[in-house]
Amino acid sequence: MLIVDDDPAMAAFMADVVEAFFQIKVLRAETAQAARDLFRRHAGEIRAMLCDFSIGDEAGTRLVKEFCATRADLNVIFVTGHGDVPMAVEAMRHGAFDFLQKPFRDQDLIDRVQQALERDRETREDLREHSRIRARIATLTPREKEVLDLLTVGKANKMMAQDLGLSQRTVEIHRAHVMEKMGAKSVAQLVRMVMDLERSEPAART
Repeated sequence: MLIVDDDPAMAAFMADVVEAFFQIKVLRAETAQAARDLFRRHAGEIRAMLCDFSIGDEAGTRLVKEFCATRADLNVIFVTGHGDVPMAVEAMRHGAFDFLQKPFRDQDLIDRVQQALERDRETREDLREHSRIRARIATLTPREKEVLDLLTVGKANKMMAQDLGLSQRTVEIHRAHVMEKMGAKSVAQLVRMVMDLERSEPAART
């Protein structure tokens, strides 16, 4: 986790709470440039981010926008003063995960971080599953990919045979190979796999 706050005492407090409760590594930055340097070196390791809405003379939203260009899945919790709440709400509309208003209790901090880490876990699992699906698709022959495309739009074997200029028996064989290679137990499961992949990565199969 990356904590960005230009108040050293606040940064240390948040780091102590997070490290003690979650037993995870915490990186601390007190300036925007220090945050950039840490993010550049550890972008792939950072599971979530606590960011003061204003870091010195720089708005936290601008800093976070830079980071999200590299890590679109980054879960950012803004730490705000009372006057910053409307801006923090607006930031959430543009992708921030949540905000935490000062002053806050230890449990408030723990709850927000726990939610962000859970979202990160779910995202990482989704990415692993999408990677597995892409790998399975890569094992299909060109003809099997054609059958997969027709299967996922609801074509029956007879219609696929007509579209591809094949016998229905040949289509049935290709279909069985597709189901086996994709690890799908039913056409419904196969369709869900492909649709989930296409929703998250529209260009993955082009």
